[in-house]
Amino acid sequence: MIAPDASQVSELHQERLDAVAGLLLAHGVRTVGDLGCGSGALLERLMAEAQFEAIVGVEQSLPALERLRSRLGSSDNGGRLRLVHGSFAEPHPHWNRLDALVMMETIEHVDPDRLSQVERALFVHARPGLVLITTPNAEANDLLGVPRGRFRHPDHRFEWPRARFGAWATGVGARHGYAVTLGEIGWSHPRFGAATQTACFTRIKA
Repeated sequence: MIAPDASQVSELHQERLDAVAGLLLAHGVRTVGDLGCGSGALLERLMAEAQFEAIVGVEQSLPALERLRSRLGSSDNGGRLRLVHGSFAEPHPHWNRLDALVMMETIEHVDPDRLSQVERALFVHARPGLVLITTPNAEANDLLGVPRGRFRHPDHRFEWPRARFGAWATGVGARHGYAVTLGEIGWSHPRFGAATQTACFTRIKA
């Protein structure tokens, strides 16, 4: 598809969920952490796949986490799901030994002066085999009807164009020994790209 209409925009979130789950499945991931799990949509998508043996959801909003626990934290999950209260800018022991960490539409909620803390938490302390990040592509905002000078969500601290995101991701990979593959999700405009951009970091074996 070349450009969105209203129905396509409403489908973008589902496309993200499917794309993230698909990448994790393709990389053979069995244990995964969702950092900033929010409403739990990705957790539910991952729970539907038998390949994922252990899933950790990390959320810094305690009310959001309690809502998730009442909805998803029952014994029905077979012990595969653990919900943790915490910040994704601080390392946490529950992240250790996970195959992959995901930040889906989360990093743009981080104050720019705390990005280095997030980088250290993910790529120095946790250091999983795979890190997957999705974030808005600011270049596509006009196509989505976002007014100039505004972000897609009032809680966003930044929204990067593709070149800025690519430079950041490439730098992170070079500093910490990860290969980086950039991509996109959903419809793609020939000039402005897709609404969602991705960076898949795979740890380089020594």
